[in-house]
Amino acid sequence: MEKIVIDLLWLRPGKVGGTESYIRNLLDGFMELKEDFDFTLLVSRDNAETFREYEEDRRYHLLVANVESANIAKRIIWQNLFQNRLLRKHGFGKCFEPVYCKPWLNGGIRYTCVIHDLQALHYPEYHPFHEVAYSRLCWRMDVMNAARMVASSEWVKVDIERKYHRKDIEVIYIPILVTEKDMVDFEELKCRYGIVKKQFFYTVSQMIPHKNLRTIIAVMDKIVHSEYGKYNLPKKLVISGVNGNSAEELKRQIKDRNLQDAVVLTGFISNEERNSLYQNCHTFLFPSVFEGFGMPPIEAMLFGTRVITTRCASIPEVTQGKAVYVDDPYDVDEWIDKVINGVMQGTLDFSAYEPENVSRKYLQFLKEPVWEKTDIMPDDHHKKR
Repeated sequence: MEKIVIDLLWLRPGKVGGTESYIRNLLDGFMELKEDFDFTLLVSRDNAETFREYEEDRRYHLLVANVESANIAKRIIWQNLFQNRLLRKHGFGKCFEPVYCKPWLNGGIRYTCVIHDLQALHYPEYHPFHEVAYSRLCWRMDVMNAARMVASSEWVKVDIERKYHRKDIEVIYIPILVTEKDMVDFEELKCRYGIVKKQFFYTVSQMIPHKNLRTIIAVMDKIVHSEYGKYNLPKKLVISGVNGNSAEELKRQIKDRNLQDAVVLTGFISNEERNSLYQNCHTFLFPSVFEGFGMPPIEAMLFGTRVITTRCASIPEVTQGKAVYVDDPYDVDEWIDKVINGVMQGTLDFSAYEPENVSRKYLQFLKEPVWEKTDIMPDDHHKKR
């Protein structure tokens, strides 16, 4: 059986947002399969313990690299200098990169890379220069010499094709794992956040500009301080997610609008807490204007919660046209109109996101024979004959 290594050196637990949920759901989905496989998880000194549980499945193994994920610069240097050598030493020919940051040169390894979005390409102004430059370099090297490529939505595939002109890209959706049994008692959250069941809005989002949180804060301002009392709309908004480069601006906006009692920032929370908030909120608001996939609205819909979101990027695709959509993501009055009058357009077909189904697609794709791309990179010293 062919051994495949899965690179997890990039994962900083609790700090990489949706990509962490994606890979952990995928790994859990593989465990549900009856098919045999031989996966080695390439982990770092400081994230290895969060993956130890997978060793209980005989099909998983751990390989701990002498590097720390938290030190991003050193990790990138180590990967480009030593990762290929380490993989060859342990007999690996294939490596699955769940994100875009593989070593720039193949070094005899056949890489399968996933690109979730080209965010820094579309919004370079929201990122430090070095992040934009690094992301663009990685995307270009992936497109040039990765043996296989996966996009997380049809929208992302088209985006990559348009920018980098590579056509042989497989689309595999992100696995989503949410169950009603994985949920804390809402009474715990009620006291902690000062909320009442079905009387608060909810969103899950990193605090970065294109997530457009400032618009729904403005929505709350108008609901709380304007003439909407007759509609008995919730006067609480709960926002969960890791901080980003808009965090301080959003906190100032909340203070300047006198919304300290109306807007609750939970920071990073557990899946169990998040699921309880999904199920018990009045409406889930997702104002993002750019998503390569967008897990939160799908997760909320799986709990039967009404979702109001935008028509931007991949969001209509992955929500299957079933949510309530605003045409102008920055129009406060349109958001409020949808809160008052918006009706969902049906039930989501969850089978497209079930971890077992998604993981089976990935397994089949990873097991397929692939041509090496080593012939186009000077460091590999192999030429296809």
